[in-house]
Amino acid sequence: MNKEIVDKLSQIQNPVSGKTLSEEDRLIDVEMKGEDLHIKYKRDGISPDIKQTLEKNILTALKDFVSEDNIFLLSVSENSQDVTSKQTADSVNPKNPAQLKVGHGTVGEKRKIPGVKNVICIASGKGGVGKSTFTANLAVTLAKKGKKVGIIDADFYGPSIPVMFKRREHRPSANEEQKILPLENYGIKFISFGNFIHEDEPVVWRGPMLGGVLNQFFFETEWGELDYLLLDLPPGTGDVQLSMVQNIELSGAIVISTPQDIALLDARKALHMFDKLDVHVIGMVENMSSFICDGCGKEHFLYGTGGVVSSCGELGVGYLGQIPLDIGLRKGADFGTPFMTNPEKHSESKVWSAYLDISGKLDSYFYPDDNKKKGLMGKLFS
Repeated sequence: MNKEIVDKLSQIQNPVSGKTLSEEDRLIDVEMKGEDLHIKYKRDGISPDIKQTLEKNILTALKDFVSEDNIFLLSVSENSQDVTSKQTADSVNPKNPAQLKVGHGTVGEKRKIPGVKNVICIASGKGGVGKSTFTANLAVTLAKKGKKVGIIDADFYGPSIPVMFKRREHRPSANEEQKILPLENYGIKFISFGNFIHEDEPVVWRGPMLGGVLNQFFFETEWGELDYLLLDLPPGTGDVQLSMVQNIELSGAIVISTPQDIALLDARKALHMFDKLDVHVIGMVENMSSFICDGCGKEHFLYGTGGVVSSCGELGVGYLGQIPLDIGLRKGADFGTPFMTNPEKHSESKVWSAYLDISGKLDSYFYPDDNKKKGLMGKLFS
């Protein structure tokens, strides 16, 4: 089967040059390891967007040989900054790139972000609970409801929104007033520290300096009119959270946790932080609540069950819902196509229903009159 796979791979074309991987001598290694297929190829001269297209073509070409879940792609490049067209070059390296002002932030009177109706921070007490994935898919779901949505990726130490929205290595530009113009994809505007530094570059800035950048994202970015601006916060209760609360008027917070006790202990710290800072917690979301095996069909509660619901009851916090594990969520994040952008593939899943339900609760919280009207019209015309 290896020869057939190699032959199939060799015929796949580079979307820009039109030449095959064989003609461009890009294939380095193709190896079956048990049921898994590992493919290593040269990426030189291929931009991030083209890379996504190429890898999707690879997965499609091999679907009759190996399950998509068992294909692992590794690209290597001497210069991953190469671009392949003028259009790509302009988006990655704009003519008037936005500049970050490296300095200490100042604490003053809380301000509203011009044009933004609701600012909601998405928080967790610890890392690895799926906070950024939740932020991305909630934003897409709200946009599908007709809302104008933006994201500030405030997780300076591990920014992942550029990857999830397929804008890796893209650099924001600035307008004539030198205000940052957010990047955009899937109808979502967003800004991330990850678009100003190389992916491999560590962030060794002190908290006050990051507070200055955060203020620039708040008040020196051209957001336009937004119904929701979601703030994807770093884990914990540190400087970034304090800078945010001290400088802007927040509409509320959503806390993400898995059901396991160790995650809930840290989530409680986040809840108490918001309480002390007088920020209303809209509710908690239980992420990775369960996993349904595609082999036996049985639902498994890998991290326990009911922990978030119990905590909400104890702490007097609203419960927004639970989101099960789904391989589609991981793939969507890795390939820059959030789960909720693909109704044809996912609309029958529990994850899809969960995001619709959570976004509906959030929208009803902030726009109760609009949702009452929608409910009434539905009853009149049903």
